[in-house]
Amino acid sequence: MNRREFLIRSSMITTGALMPRKIVKLFQESPFRPVRGDVGYFLGRGGTIGWLSNTDALVAVDSQYPQSAQAFISGMKERNTRTMDYLINTHHHGDHTGGNKEFLGYADHILAHENVPGLQKAAAENRGPETVANQAYADETYTGKWSNDMGSEKVHCMNYGPGHTGGDTVVYFEKANVAHMGDLVFNRVYPFIDRNGKADIANWIKVLRTTADELESDTIYLFGHGNPEFGVQGSKEDLIRKSDYLEALFAYTQKSVNEGRSLEEMSEIRQLKSFEEFNLEGWSLSLASNIQAAYLEITEGTVK
Repeated sequence: MNRREFLIRSSMITTGALMPRKIVKLFQESPFRPVRGDVGYFLGRGGTIGWLSNTDALVAVDSQYPQSAQAFISGMKERNTRTMDYLINTHHHGDHTGGNKEFLGYADHILAHENVPGLQKAAAENRGPETVANQAYADETYTGKWSNDMGSEKVHCMNYGPGHTGGDTVVYFEKANVAHMGDLVFNRVYPFIDRNGKADIANWIKVLRTTADELESDTIYLFGHGNPEFGVQGSKEDLIRKSDYLEALFAYTQKSVNEGRSLEEMSEIRQLKSFEEFNLEGWSLSLASNIQAAYLEITEGTVK
């Protein structure tokens, strides 16, 4: 292990100091993980970074936070001397876009769904002037679908409507047959359902099932976050499992509303039946927060 890789690994361990032991273990291994073909992923602080690296193209998917973005860029420069063609943001959240600024001058373009820059700006303004000053926004956007030949690989970006947020992108590397789902999949843990960011649980279920239907049966999927027991790399079955959870969440909440139960009463359950593995000790997001989001969507509708 060279000194630079040692420092990268050490920084990853430090950022995980307050995490559960199983999660910390992820950061004790090499942060760069090859998956298939020229595609892999990087574990740091924040949502999983995906990457494509070949002799004719270099692409990153999401940027985490400044420190881990710097670690990613430093490590990638040792692997590929090209200027990066694209940084793609799967959505606007800070743990996926907070490192965007570090890519300026390294990536030729930042690409995202057309709703992302506005959502990102609004979220930054809610956090204050310092956060606003540290933003870098997409200079290229798309509406429904975007495709580009990147060396020997073809990269597709697809938006199927609101889900986790109002600007989610599925990034598909066609030749490698690998798809990065961003935070459309929190693998086997309770997800963040961003009402302020125009989340739509009912459509989120459809997004996951449409993706699973449209891509290949043996597609490898990368996820924004995951239960360490199940990881951030998976298969079609993991997408279906997440959609089944969201469907069960919505059905439970709807039934509770129909029965006249208050939000406080319906939030008392500790876990949904048959989804016990989502209840990860030390995970910051709760079933109660998911129930609240479903309750508001049912009683107030989707945020426009």
